[in-house]
Amino acid sequence: MMIKPAKRTESVQEYYFSRKLKEIAAMNAERAADGREPVINLGIGSPDGMPPAEAVAALCESAVQPGNHAYQSYVGLPELRSAFADWYARWYGVELDPAKEIQPLVGSKEAILLISLAFLDKGDKVLVPDPGYPTYSSASKLVEAEIVRYDLKAENGWQPDFEALEKMDLEGVKIMWTNYPNMPTGAPATEELYAKLVDFGKRHGILICNDNPYSFILNDRPLSILAQPGAKECCLELNSLSKAHNMAGWRVGMVAAEAEVISQILKVKSQMDSGMFKPLQLAAVEALKQGPEWFEQLNAEYSRRRVLAGEIFDILGVEYDRNSTGMFLWGKVQKGTGEQVADKVLYEAGVFITPGFIFGKNGEEYVRISLCAKPEVLKKAADLIRNI
Repeated sequence: MMIKPAKRTESVQEYYFSRKLKEIAAMNAERAADGREPVINLGIGSPDGMPPAEAVAALCESAVQPGNHAYQSYVGLPELRSAFADWYARWYGVELDPAKEIQPLVGSKEAILLISLAFLDKGDKVLVPDPGYPTYSSASKLVEAEIVRYDLKAENGWQPDFEALEKMDLEGVKIMWTNYPNMPTGAPATEELYAKLVDFGKRHGILICNDNPYSFILNDRPLSILAQPGAKECCLELNSLSKAHNMAGWRVGMVAAEAEVISQILKVKSQMDSGMFKPLQLAAVEALKQGPEWFEQLNAEYSRRRVLAGEIFDILGVEYDRNSTGMFLWGKVQKGTGEQVADKVLYEAGVFITPGFIFGKNGEEYVRISLCAKPEVLKKAADLIRNI
């Protein structure tokens, strides 16, 4: 390379799944040459179902309209912001001003870096859960913030230990990342937890950033932290159509917060893209209109898959919660580390499951199975693993 990369890139590695999928692609090439079937991927949470038919129809109809292919507003269509506001009012009991308190996003993942760029200076501190979504840490590193990890442990139901948090040095902490229903553990959100987080954020002047894409999955009572009294004073929330509407590849998300927080995020976002494709926005409006029958059917399927994923864990002797929420099953291995178990399953059975170490040190004894595979695929994976 002619020039050196920026020093900030030395603080991060290529995303684990990006690296692992390249390895699996190479394995699949070898397996194909030997006449073997490809590796079964139970690692990534990419929904395999179809989006709502109304959303697909709206996309197709609007994509053939000549006027719909220009740059779009940075703040998103008024119809989309209103649809998000209606969605929050209907399902979460949260009133949002669609003009000032909602920002549509190209998926919610981009917001993690946008928020970090908008609110963190070099040396500012960020509370990051362990285990937790790796992007919280990588975004913090890229803006040269200092990561302060807080423990999530099974004995506390994978919720923060607020007594331990109060004893930590919180000087300079500006942001706390939270994620419930939790990924990777499947721990559910509760009103009591959200009330504690709001109180903690207010008392310490910390912006609580709640990542909430799994609230409808294997959960019949979706919750938002913004429903707590006074939450807008210290909280923002990310949400997405990726998981609950089978639209991961569409990249449609949002952030909700009080107006000044949204304006700061928009200040950064408007430097990074030129708005979301209009047909996508119109399709998202239709997706957000889905009623309870959509989620009942969705969760009936995920319930079946959770049982089958549990059977894989039973074969491996992995302990897990049969009532976990979200689209993954998280379990504790009994011998060795999660990485050793995952490697054995991959190299001997041709099945990829995720080792928990990638989510932090508290995940080292755990593995995770994605429920984004059809029942017949999960059954085949179980048969392959049973024979190693």
